[in-house]
This record gives sequence, C-alpha cells and structure tokens, in this order.
Amino acid sequence: MHSPRVAAVVVAYNRRELLLECLAAVAAQTRPVDVVVVVDNASTDGSAETVRSAHPDADVRGLRVNTGGAGGFAVGIERAVVAHAADLVWIMDDDTVPQPTALEALLEVRGAEPGLTLLASRALWTDGSEHPMNTPKPRIGARRVARDRAAAHGAIPVRSASFVSALVSADAIREHGVPIADYFIWNDDFEYTTRLLRRGEGWYVPASVVVHKTKALGSSDADPGERFYFEVRNKLWLFRFAAANFAWWEWCLYVAATARRWFRTWLRSSNRAVLARAGRRGWRDGWRSRPRPNAEVLRGALS
Repeated sequence: MHSPRVAAVVVAYNRRELLLECLAAVAAQTRPVDVVVVVDNASTDGSAETVRSAHPDADVRGLRVNTGGAGGFAVGIERAVVAHAADLVWIMDDDTVPQPTALEALLEVRGAEPGLTLLASRALWTDGSEHPMNTPKPRIGARRVARDRAAAHGAIPVRSASFVSALVSADAIREHGVPIADYFIWNDDFEYTTRLLRRGEGWYVPASVVVHKTKALGSSDADPGERFYFEVRNKLWLFRFAAANFAWWEWCLYVAATARRWFRTWLRSSNRAVLARAGRRGWRDGWRSRPRPNAEVLRGALS
C-alpha cells in the first residue's frame, strides 16, 4: 500500500521552549512525519535560530513580520504542498504537544477511509481534562450511515475543527486553497475548516491525543480583552464573505451561536470598557472592509 507523505506544519511566535517541546514530540511519533515545516512569525526570542540548530532537517520559514496564526498557516500549508509534495498536512500550533501515537491513530483511520478530507485529534489541557478551546463542532444532521461508518472507527463526523492537530488532505488544499491570512488570529481555523468540509468529510478521532499547553484552561471567549476585536471583525467577515461555506440553515445557526457567545463573553469580562472598545472597532472594520488577498497581506513578510 502507498504510504502517504506527511508534512507537519507548526506556526510559532515567541514561545521558544514550547516550540522545542512541540518539535520533540513530533519527532518522537511512532509513525514519523516525512518533513517538518516551521513558520516563525518574526519571533524576538531566537526561536528560528534555535530550531535551525536543534532540528537541522526542519524547513524553517522565518517571516519578517508577525502575520498571526492565519498568515503563518497560509505560508506553511502552501509550503508543505508545493515545495514538499505532501499528501497530508498535519497542522498544529507551537504550544501543541502530540502524544507519541497521535499521528499513527489519525493515519490508521484514514488508511481505512482514504477519502476523508480532514481528521482532528482530541485536545487535552495539562491536567488531562478536555480542552474546551479545541472541541470540534459535530456535523448537525449527519446521516445515520455516516455516523455509523465513523463510529466503526471510533470517530465522530464534524463540521469544523481547530488548528490544534488537524490532518488535512493535500487534494483538498489544492482544491480549496489555504487559510485567509488577513484574519490574523481567531476564526481563521473555523473559516478554513468549514470551507474544506462544506462538501468534504471530516472526523474527530479521540484516539489521537495532543496536549494543548495554553496558559489557562478555558475557551477563547473567556475575557479576551483587546483581542475581542479580531473575534468580532473576523466573524463579520466570515458571515459576509464566506457564506458559501454553509448551508442557509447552518449560517443562521452560527449567527445565533455567535450572538450568544458574544453575550456570554460580555458577562464574563472583568474589563467591559476594554471589551466594548475592541468590539466597536471590530464591528466597524468588519462592515467597512473585507479580507485582502493573501499575496497582498504576505508581500512584506516572506524572505
């Protein structure tokens, strides 16, 4: 049987020690990856230089400016497919620590179901509890036959996934492109994976486990402060310009869920003045602008 060529893509920014731990865990997989692409978002802590020294076989792409997770993944995913001829791209942040069999578990499922577009891992926090930030959204209305087929492999059909350990088909990447770099942070993974899974099929594979080493356990709506700007702006961009990612009823459900999420964020905030200011800016820019083409966003970043 053909063994797929797997490229791991890791996006990093000023978390050198976590990045090294992530790369060590990738290197320790029971099924080794074929190539590692590290995109460093203009870190000032020596991350790129350290990785080049500690992992000389890694393809390190050092960007001149910080393009956020969205820009970093756009660069890294394209690099994996175009320069390294990957069949599958394994996406993760620099604070993701895959357990030794994480990739093997994903590939075992895909070996049985080679037509899958995306497979997502189970993300835990450092204390072993489920990480709410990275729980994939189940596919509402999935047919019984699809649910049973996934269940036979210990999996669940999903409609979206986070960039904390997602294995994506290169064929789907070539068909649908890469993430939208102008999102910078937040909702870039939601936009991208709903784009891939509008017609494609994705499964959540709990047997594939990673540890997501965020500073605290919680979802991204827990008192985001100034970063709420990106949540509001990007959601408006998503609903305005990526409506084709959804069926009409899905679009309505996600709009309603977003309103509920923003209200919950407001209730939980410890500094509502900051949140309101960031939200107003995001609302203004979300209506007055649209995402720029990746070539324009990344023009000054690529070396």
